[in-house]
Amino acid sequence: MPLGKILVVDDDINICELLRLYLEKEGFHVLMANDGEQALAKFGKENPDLILLDIMLPGLDGWQVCREIRKKSNVPIIMLTAKGETFDKVLGLELGADDYVVKPFDTKEIVARVKAVLRRAGNAGQGADAQEVTYEKLSVNMTRYELRVDGKPIDTPPKELELLFHLASNPNRVYTRDQLLDEVWGFEYYGDSRTVDVHIKRLREKLEGVSEQWCLKTVWGVGYKFEVKE
Repeated sequence: MPLGKILVVDDDINICELLRLYLEKEGFHVLMANDGEQALAKFGKENPDLILLDIMLPGLDGWQVCREIRKKSNVPIIMLTAKGETFDKVLGLELGADDYVVKPFDTKEIVARVKAVLRRAGNAGQGADAQEVTYEKLSVNMTRYELRVDGKPIDTPPKELELLFHLASNPNRVYTRDQLLDEVWGFEYYGDSRTVDVHIKRLREKLEGVSEQWCLKTVWGVGYKFEVKE
């Protein structure tokens, strides 16, 4: 039985075939698309478990595809970026991508990232002991991968939830960006600490003004903490 269904989107057919070969060898079922419109059509029809999405595509580019998918789904998205523009990485994360890999990439690294992202996204509902932190008008449940604000469920990508859970589980403890990258992302994120800033910014948009009892606080020159009033 396949481990999961992966949609690979890249206009370079050789890259698609290479990724298909390695992912199928690991037990995944792989679908392929070579432009943005095809990607959205296959996403709608096939409901994949994860999308590997190149940015530079003919027609709709990867940004537009990511934006359209995020209107409907929190399916994990790993962006494939050309070598190293930080702007690309940050924009992709702001649009709701879960991870990114820089070309030229190592296929083993891609497979490892795919497994890690699917493992995180798949933790929901597997009968583990409930992992939940609650504060006034806030509940973060990692068994169901659910954020509730003032009793209402809020659509939240897995990585944002994990970051919030980590901070809220350790109230008033200050974390550096590098500590958060290591402890939440679990691998060296190309040293790009703005990854953390982007996720904090998106969480703040969801949580701003909800309660005076707690807040996501920037500790200038150091990092962040989940501040709880005694």
